[in-house]
Amino acid sequence: MFKKRKIEKAFIQFVTENEANLYRFAYNYVKNQQDALDVVQESIRKGLCSIHKIEDVSVIKSWMYRIVINTSIDSIRKHKKVHPMESEAIEHLLGGTDKYENIDLKNAIESLPHNYHAIIFLRFFEDLKIEEIAKVLEENANTIKTRLYRALKLLRIELEDGIQEDQRYE
Repeated sequence: MFKKRKIEKAFIQFVTENEANLYRFAYNYVKNQQDALDVVQESIRKGLCSIHKIEDVSVIKSWMYRIVINTSIDSIRKHKKVHPMESEAIEHLLGGTDKYENIDLKNAIESLPHNYHAIIFLRFFEDLKIEEIAKVLEENANTIKTRLYRALKLLRIELEDGIQEDQRYE
């Protein structure tokens, strides 16, 4: 009984401390403020309903991100449409937005295939380690390393092509 209370407390603490990160992560998938808020709310509900399945506090982070991914995918399937980004709404909610020094980098990241995009986002925006990403995406760590390498290679190619194209117009 004591262990379950400890896990519930850790879950509540994680959600409270990381609600902005969970929102940003969901928004990265659904690209709409209201849908992202709904995804986070539904993910927290799902987490609370299945908290009894958690045996160790150390897995809460990867477990919760996995719930957000699945809930986001469900939301996308439900709506079957892409929403334009609402940067003013994000700025208001989070007090600021992610800053990209290079709009080409932002576009290159968003053009990656979904499984590569998720790995780049988790690694560089959510600062997760390879092993944590593997838990979140329910993949082997070596698979994540390979996909991360390929994603970075694709980004490099995309950005080099963009630079060469810009130089043609100068």
